[in-house]
Amino acid sequence: MPELPEVEVTRRSFADRIAGARVTDVFMGKPLRWGLGCASTDLVGRRVVGVQRRGKYLLIELDTGLLLVHLGMSGSLSFTHQLPQRGVHDHFELHTDQGALRLHDPRRFGAVVYAQNARDAMAQKLLGHLGMEPLGEEFDLKVFQAGLKRRQAPIKQVLLAGQLVVGVGNIYASEALFLAHIRPTRRAARLTRVQVQGLHGAIREVLGLAVRKGGSTLRDFSSADGEAGHFQVDAMVYGRAGLPCRVCGTPIKLIKQGQRASYFCPKCQPA
Repeated sequence: MPELPEVEVTRRSFADRIAGARVTDVFMGKPLRWGLGCASTDLVGRRVVGVQRRGKYLLIELDTGLLLVHLGMSGSLSFTHQLPQRGVHDHFELHTDQGALRLHDPRRFGAVVYAQNARDAMAQKLLGHLGMEPLGEEFDLKVFQAGLKRRQAPIKQVLLAGQLVVGVGNIYASEALFLAHIRPTRRAARLTRVQVQGLHGAIREVLGLAVRKGGSTLRDFSSADGEAGHFQVDAMVYGRAGLPCRVCGTPIKLIKQGQRASYFCPKCQPA
């Protein structure tokens, strides 16, 4: 599933190229997770002001209105002047005078939703519950610590929930917890001040590194210009069950938490 780094890499790969473009046509294929929310013809003639990101959502800002794009479990975007022949899993296309943006989504858990602005009901339904942006200045250490103190769930589950800090998905939660020397099963409220400070920094470091490496390509992720990610090559624990820890040599363990895989080193992450 594309996580925050993959979504940010995707944004960076086409945002500058589509900025200022005028929409000339819109193609809608099979239904996605939610409906578009307007007639596709209503978008024709509008201009793309820019592309931002909120959590795992891409926000395509138009001169009138906003498109919220989510890649779901298996979606990817491509932006090019000449799209290849449309395939069975290509479900949305935004054609402009500067190129065409296509959503490819085999499982159709993704979405493209129109909102009048970021404050309208649909935008608030999708974005209003999201936590702090981990790569922005709003990721405040004191707020993070106070939020963790109120949560009794295991720290890995708290990170995945996205209500305190957004976008720390399964891969990067495992990696950040390793870097902070915290076991994924430790209850969030029991983290010490030093551990919270270390985790705060680790989240920033891991996500920042993942963006610089183009995200993680575990199956078929690529950016909007077709580039695969390389973070997974250097992962410290994720996907390495039974292999020696890159730091101490202890075999990496795999457990299930809420039907998600958690990887950790029992020696480097003692508690």
